[in-house]
Amino acid sequence: MVNDPHPPLHEYQRSGDYVVGGIVSHAFILADSIDFTIEPPPPSLEEVTVVPKNYQHILALAFAIKEINENPQLLPNVTLGFQIYNSYFTARSTYHATMLLLSKLERFIPNYICEFQHDLIAIIGGLDAQTSLYVATFLDNYKIPQLIYGPAPVMNEKTPGLPFYQMVPKEDVQYMGIRSLLLHFDSDLVTVKGDICTGEEKLENLPGPFFEMSMTGHSYSIYNAVYAVAHALQAMSSGRLHHKAMADGGVLKIQHQQLWQLHHFLRGVSFNNSAGDMVSFDENGELVAGFDIINWVVSSNQSFQRVKVGSVDPQAPPDQAFTISVNAIKWHSWFNQVQPLSVCSESCLPGSRKKVKEGKPFCCYDCIACPEGKIASQKDVNDCFECSAETYPAETQDFCVPKDVSFLSFEEPLGISLTCSAFSFSLITALVLRTFMKHHNTPIVKANNRNLTYTLLVSLLLCFLCAFLFIHRPEKVLCLLRQTAFGLIFSLAVSCVLAKTITVVLAFMATKPGSRMRKWVGKGLATSIVVSCSLIQTGICTVWLATSPPFPDVDQHSMVEEIVLECNEGSVTMFYSVLGYMGFLAIVSFFVAFLARKLPDSFNEAKFITFSMLVFCSVWLSFVPTYLSTKGKYMVAVEVFSILASSAGLLGCIFFPKCYIIVLRPELNNKEQLIRRLY
Repeated sequence: MVNDPHPPLHEYQRSGDYVVGGIVSHAFILADSIDFTIEPPPPSLEEVTVVPKNYQHILALAFAIKEINENPQLLPNVTLGFQIYNSYFTARSTYHATMLLLSKLERFIPNYICEFQHDLIAIIGGLDAQTSLYVATFLDNYKIPQLIYGPAPVMNEKTPGLPFYQMVPKEDVQYMGIRSLLLHFDSDLVTVKGDICTGEEKLENLPGPFFEMSMTGHSYSIYNAVYAVAHALQAMSSGRLHHKAMADGGVLKIQHQQLWQLHHFLRGVSFNNSAGDMVSFDENGELVAGFDIINWVVSSNQSFQRVKVGSVDPQAPPDQAFTISVNAIKWHSWFNQVQPLSVCSESCLPGSRKKVKEGKPFCCYDCIACPEGKIASQKDVNDCFECSAETYPAETQDFCVPKDVSFLSFEEPLGISLTCSAFSFSLITALVLRTFMKHHNTPIVKANNRNLTYTLLVSLLLCFLCAFLFIHRPEKVLCLLRQTAFGLIFSLAVSCVLAKTITVVLAFMATKPGSRMRKWVGKGLATSIVVSCSLIQTGICTVWLATSPPFPDVDQHSMVEEIVLECNEGSVTMFYSVLGYMGFLAIVSFFVAFLARKLPDSFNEAKFITFSMLVFCSVWLSFVPTYLSTKGKYMVAVEVFSILASSAGLLGCIFFPKCYIIVLRPELNNKEQLIRRLY
């Protein structure tokens, strides 16, 4: 059995549940002529001893209906009535009271519809989300609109698409306004009071709240709900008159309309209420409204006066959504008419962050510097953040500085010095080659295979010139040529040195009586050594380019203040394979030359080759750890320096002694002197 839904008023008073807009709360009965009444009839004043909680909601409902019924312009010939039921904050009472709203007999018979309600009705309530959900679950069967003035129920897969008309603005608007107010004053001196949440957050030792984000209370929402229904009825009646051309003699009877038709007009309702505020719904049935920012001014008698100093309008452009008049704000005299400051902690300056003190209020914190590599660009931030890959933290750690683009170029001092060195060595090599070609018939030039000498000088010239491939902005073609050209040219140069050394050894061995080495001595042997050694390096470079070739890349992390444009080697294994093979040729040349250093060579070239290979190997053995320990453009500079140093070592150790004799001691460059020195 269902309990009597109409207990006497003193029962409502004892329960404290007589809340208009609380659980089920209001029911509008829209009819031609029905006086608004409260059920059950109110007792005499002698019986009333306690004013029920939220009784002002009932007064707001009655006031709005009375105001509408007395307005001849809004709903002529139509009178609004209402019924109020109590749900006792229980699902059973809520469902029962909702069913009674649909019956004129004031009683509910399960599985039967007796005296079905033909008058259009709308429900206002309840104050909490769960009650609204109970009511909506039942009303959805009859498509009866429900206007709620509390938080909207959370929908799930079992309650899809239940229709609500929410008479309070979205929570997001309130949160946005609070955040804007906090950012504007850069403090926590704000009290939040609204229809959705109520709270008070204030600092220690303050006399009380100073601002509130205020959208009118529940009573005002109920007032707007009544007017929303009235304007929807007005729109419905206007449509009926247009289509029926006053068929009933000018008297409109709307009680025979279908309940679901009221939804269409409610969704499109838009009007200014008696307070001048706009009332309309969005596509989700939520009230389109903002908030006023109210300044609480303390009088001498410690009373408060509310003064509007700003607003939050979600419909305005983003830069105008939050407005506040600082000049209209009146601070408490305790603050000497200036913006109050926190008495617990000073603001944390940019470059530092807040660290909450354990056991202290939220406004009490320490300021600690941002860790290395992070910044804080604003005051009083909770966390520092990292700069983007294109920027780096300033020394003060309060802003990010754009990184400079870095690569080894001709315009900077390091690039200029390396360029001048490469050009100078190239010029010297060209002069040495010209000198040898000019004196190509002299004994000192003819003694050591002129063609092999010319090939070695040309390869050394190319070694110096290939340094220019590294002093430029990395591009695709340059990245492909850099290491491969360097590897091939240097292998050619070292293989020429190796061929020279082997030729000297075999030539000495061929002079012994009965030696079989004579058939190996000749230009063909040297050519075969140079070609075969160069082909092996060519094969390694071909595999490298075919499998994982070098490519232009951007390194944003190795250097803190620079973005390095570089050539990514692609396959590091192939890169070190090229260096390794070149080193292998140099070691073999050094070993053979060392064994032949005391042979009776007239010009003692084996000794010079030994020294040149010693310099060459020393340079490239020191190159690897140095190259790996540097970053950015300095890695490229190390490789260019190694190219120039090793090439200069070969040029100086092998050819400068001969140039000295050719240019400065020509008397020694003759056949007689050659034979005399040999014996």
